[in-house]
Amino acid sequence: MSFTLIQQAKPRLHRSELAVPGSNPTFMEKSASSAADVIFLDLEDAVAPDDKEKARTNIIQALNDLDWGNKTMMIRINGLDTHYMYRDVVDIVEACPRLDMILIPKVGVPADVYAIDVLVTQIEQAKKRDKQIGFEVLIETALGMANVEAIAQSSKRLEAMSFGVADYAASTRARSTVIGGVNPDFSVLTDKDESGNRQTHWQDPWLFAQNRMLVACRAYGLRPIDGPFGDFSDPDGYRSAARRCAALGFEGKWAIHPSQIELANEVFTPSEAEVTKARRILEAMEEAAKAGRGAVSLDGRLIDIASIRMAEALIEKANAMKG
Repeated sequence: MSFTLIQQAKPRLHRSELAVPGSNPTFMEKSASSAADVIFLDLEDAVAPDDKEKARTNIIQALNDLDWGNKTMMIRINGLDTHYMYRDVVDIVEACPRLDMILIPKVGVPADVYAIDVLVTQIEQAKKRDKQIGFEVLIETALGMANVEAIAQSSKRLEAMSFGVADYAASTRARSTVIGGVNPDFSVLTDKDESGNRQTHWQDPWLFAQNRMLVACRAYGLRPIDGPFGDFSDPDGYRSAARRCAALGFEGKWAIHPSQIELANEVFTPSEAEVTKARRILEAMEEAAKAGRGAVSLDGRLIDIASIRMAEALIEKANAMKG
């Protein structure tokens, strides 16, 4: 390991992140009894300009009056380029001790996070709050992706990053038909076989961006979260997108519809078989250590110190989900 040690963000269960418009009190009430790990009450894209102030009032009432259980509660504020943002932060943070996190949209440079940090820090000091509010940032522009490593180091409040695929596609001028979906034009054509036939293999157009954000998160101790999948009538498409991200190392995924919560929780929960294998790896390495060996084979495969780290991380996640 490097001599430079990075402090890990506050651990939270973050398999599913449900988006709920602040302009709809009924949806907020229903979401309180959902199985989502994290809920963000939205003031930004899901709320029309004429409804921004009313949505802010709705969210304050919901955070203070509804029983949210042990969910992580978050608000998505309006962008720093709008005049709504400062009142979103001041009004809600001052009035809502139940608030856990703030989701900052369209972060492009570290100074964007710093600006919100200043506001929140002053409110916490003025209100003598002991609980520190955490931040999640949305990486959803070319500028944000270009600066993702610097943004990941921008604040001690920062806990997670989400990949905002829709605005990212608009920012990069990508040809996207479904939010978070694939495009048949983004494919590879194989060479001709002996019969002259060729195959087309679809590719994932978001892989590079997701991977880059993932590396920044893991390098600096943050939780990487995948963003929305727009077609909520396509559970198979959602599950496929979630599995790709889970395989990369993401911790969870957004749900823009209640039907997607269960899918996210399912995909990002380690299976019993995975947990059992991880425990066997730890047991095998413990026996190897007693025998003075640094590596050992299990089921015909070499396992070593790196295997221990992966197994421990998986078991830690499984234990957090049980708790």
